[in-house]
Amino acid sequence: MGEFETRGQRLIALCLLGCLLFNYPILAIFNLPGTVLGIPVLYAWVFGAWAALIALMAWAAERKD
Repeated sequence: MGEFETRGQRLIALCLLGCLLFNYPILAIFNLPGTVLGIPVLYAWVFGAWAALIALMAWAAERKD
């Protein structure tokens, strides 16, 4: 497999992970009345998962095999 094929597969897998993380059943788990550091739990989850996906995509794109 070429380097570009492997990188593409990793990015596609991360995209699918993002679709899973931001879909209804997972979001419903975090739809709680509490707060995390003063931020509603759902908002903290969305922005935390979003930041993690961006970091993982940057790592996957820059990684040398």
